[in-house]
Amino acid sequence: MSERWRSLGKYCLVRLALAPLMIVVVATIVFALMRLTPGDPVDAIVGTRAPVAVKQALREKIGLDGSLTNQYFRYMTGLVRFDLGQSLSTRGEPVRKVIFDYFPATAELAIYSTIVALAIGLGVGILSATRSAWELPGRLFSTITYALPLFWVGMVLQLIFAVQLGWFPLGGRLPATIGGLKTITGLYTIDSLLEGNIILWFISLHHLVLPSLSLGLVLSGIFERIMRVNLQQSLHSDHVEAARARGISENQILWSHGIRNALIPVVTVFGLTFAALLGGAVITEVTFSWSGLANRLYSAIIGRDYPLVQGIVVFFAVIATIASIFIDIINALIDPRIRY
Repeated sequence: MSERWRSLGKYCLVRLALAPLMIVVVATIVFALMRLTPGDPVDAIVGTRAPVAVKQALREKIGLDGSLTNQYFRYMTGLVRFDLGQSLSTRGEPVRKVIFDYFPATAELAIYSTIVALAIGLGVGILSATRSAWELPGRLFSTITYALPLFWVGMVLQLIFAVQLGWFPLGGRLPATIGGLKTITGLYTIDSLLEGNIILWFISLHHLVLPSLSLGLVLSGIFERIMRVNLQQSLHSDHVEAARARGISENQILWSHGIRNALIPVVTVFGLTFAALLGGAVITEVTFSWSGLANRLYSAIIGRDYPLVQGIVVFFAVIATIASIFIDIINALIDPRIRY
C-alpha cells in the first residue's frame, strides 16, 4: 500500500474517531436551545388549565423533570443507547420510527434537487468559462439565483406552472386519490419502478418537478460560480498551455484537462450541499406540502415536540459527518496530488 493511501486511511480513522465528539456537541447545543426557548412546552401541549398530575406526567415523559444536569445526562444516555425517545405529536411513536418514515421523502427531494442544480449550474458554468459571450450572463445568473429567496421562488413556480398553466400539481408527493404503493425504499420514483408501474412513476416524478426545480435552481448558482472560476483557471494553467503546444485539440483539452481539474472543488461543494439539503429543505417542503423529515422538523418545532426535534437534528448531524468523510475520500480518488 502506498504512503498516500496509508495517510488517507489514518485521516479517515481520525475523522471517524472525532465524529462522536461532533455529534455530542450538536446534541448539547440542541438540548440547550430547546430549553432556552421562551414558554413552557408542557403548557403549550396540554394547556395551562390541565391538571398538575397530567403536566407532571408529561414532564417525565419528555425528560423535563428534575434539574438541567439530570435532564442532560438522561438525554445523552439515551443517545448512547440509540434511544431517541418518543414523539409527543404522534401519540408516543418512537422518534426512530418517525425518522425512518419521513426521511425517504426528504432524501428523494434532495437527490432530484441536486441533479437539477448540477445540470443547470455546471452547464452554465462551462459555457461561461469557454464562451466569452456567456461570461457576463453566467455571472449574473450565479448572483441572482444565490440571492433569490427560496420561498419566493417556490411560490412563483406554483403560481405560474400550477395555478395559471396547470401543468404541475401545487404540492404533495402523490394525489390524494392514489394509494396502495408498496414502500420498499420510501422513494416513490424507485418504488414505482420496482412495482413495474410506469404510470405511477410518471405521476411521482410529475409531483417532484416544481419542488426540485425550486430548490435546485437556487443552488445552481453556487455550482455555476465554482465551475466557471476553476475551469477558467485550469484552461490558463501551464500544463494546458503545454498541451496546446503539442497540438492537442481544444475539445480534448477541455474535457481531459480543464473540466476534470475543475470538478475537484465541485465534488466538495456537492457533498456538503447534498448533506445540507437533507436538513435545510424545510422551506421547500413546507411550501410544497412535501411530507418529508424537514417538514416534520418544522412541525415539531412549532408543536414544541422536544424529543422529535432533538432526534431529527442529531440524525442530520450524523448524515453531515458521514458526507464530509466521504467527500474527502472522493477528492483523494480524483486528485492524486491531495495528501492527508
